[in-house]
Amino acid sequence: MPNEANTMLLTVILKHDQSKNLDAIQEHMKQVDWWERFPVEGTRVVSWTVAMGLGQIVTLELAPELLPLVNVELERSAWGVFRTECYPTYDFVPVRERIRERVRNGGK
Repeated sequence: MPNEANTMLLTVILKHDQSKNLDAIQEHMKQVDWWERFPVEGTRVVSWTVAMGLGQIVTLELAPELLPLVNVELERSAWGVFRTECYPTYDFVPVRERIRERVRNGGK
């Protein structure tokens, strides 16, 4: 994994195709070797949650140059069972704490 200064976060929303039941989704994922292919090598899973009625929300840490590989892998193996949305993201907690401290000290 590249050093933290050279990484980005990417949140991937995998919306379930509700025309397929769980067995059909799992069969597709098995056929495309989803569990071995995603996420791509060199990325780190920061979080992976299931949102009932929506699908899965995956946040990856990766070097920016791996973004095209993540995109292609989603096209290869996620499409057909998920609609995908991808958002560059960042950890807001430290920013919030700086703002909170600034406001406490009379700033805006």
